[in-house]
Amino acid sequence: MFSYSAKILTGQPMRLAITIAGISLCIVLMLFLLAAYHGVADGSVDYIRKNRSDLWVLSSNAWNILRGSSILFTSDTIAIEQIQGVKSVSSALFILAGIRREDQQATVYLTGYDPEADLGGPPHIFEGRSVKDDNEIVLDKDFAAKFNLSVGESVKVRDTELKVVGLSDGTNALVIQYAFVTLNRAQSLIGYPGMATCFLVRAETGADLGAISEGIKLKLDGVDVYDHETFLKNNIKELQTGFLPFIFTVAALGVVVLTAILSLLLSVNILEKRKDFAVFKTLGSPRGFVSGMVISQSVIISLAGCLTAVVLYFPLVNFIERVTPELSTKTSFKQMICVVTVVLIMSVFSSLISMQRLRRIYALEAFS
Repeated sequence: MFSYSAKILTGQPMRLAITIAGISLCIVLMLFLLAAYHGVADGSVDYIRKNRSDLWVLSSNAWNILRGSSILFTSDTIAIEQIQGVKSVSSALFILAGIRREDQQATVYLTGYDPEADLGGPPHIFEGRSVKDDNEIVLDKDFAAKFNLSVGESVKVRDTELKVVGLSDGTNALVIQYAFVTLNRAQSLIGYPGMATCFLVRAETGADLGAISEGIKLKLDGVDVYDHETFLKNNIKELQTGFLPFIFTVAALGVVVLTAILSLLLSVNILEKRKDFAVFKTLGSPRGFVSGMVISQSVIISLAGCLTAVVLYFPLVNFIERVTPELSTKTSFKQMICVVTVVLIMSVFSSLISMQRLRRIYALEAFS
């Protein structure tokens, strides 16, 4: 069965090559979208994931830091520190700020934190070190690559010149990248000393987080308190709400195109080999033999498309990331297995669509 199916496909090598190319490009598109999503997802929430605060305190109108607005005052940390079970409290301030270097300018998600605290800083330093004083800044490594910046150079935020002392990883949210300065510098940039976006609370070992949370709400009006896992889920949900629908829509279009290409090719093959299929029916071929050939053709093409896609995918992604460094992707074996599984399922579905033509082939056609 498979040998005859392969013979039918190779009978038109140009058509087969074009079909495999089209299918492989659809697969590359799906793989790329998944990798881009995971790259953005990690870059958007790695800051939260790595800064494992026991509790996050924000204004009551905010439940995430990606698209929420929260205004707190650092003076309130004194009241939190007095609550039984609290080990330390760190403040963080998030603002959208413009960075300039010569004639280049871009916006970053500027994060101000206390360098002496163990929370609030970059999730991972790729090169260099974290900030130590108010005249230093840490940039995302992809942002730095895009603007050809390196450790030791300087950038301007408003009219303040800051020295780049480090490059961070896991801080690329695609549409914007994190940058890190001291809390004092971030506050001075907006002209409001003592302002913060959130408090990161670390509890004593074995402390009751629920009791601490209630204590914070009693001492401070207009705040909400989230444990680490809940706050992480809140930000992931916010990311998915804004990004996943787009990913799924484009991926779905890729699946539709793939199904259409396969269905068209298989239908054409059935029409061209109509007499051969009639002969099979006349000779009394086993039940499912003819339909099995159509399915086997679809599977062969799909597997060839998958192999071609894997060959094309990694060089293509490397090229895209060199051209647009801010587009960070993360590909895993699990993602590839998922895409291949979807492709094989759709290949079977395509063959079922095409097999409707087999019902209109009659045994007597073999003698025409």
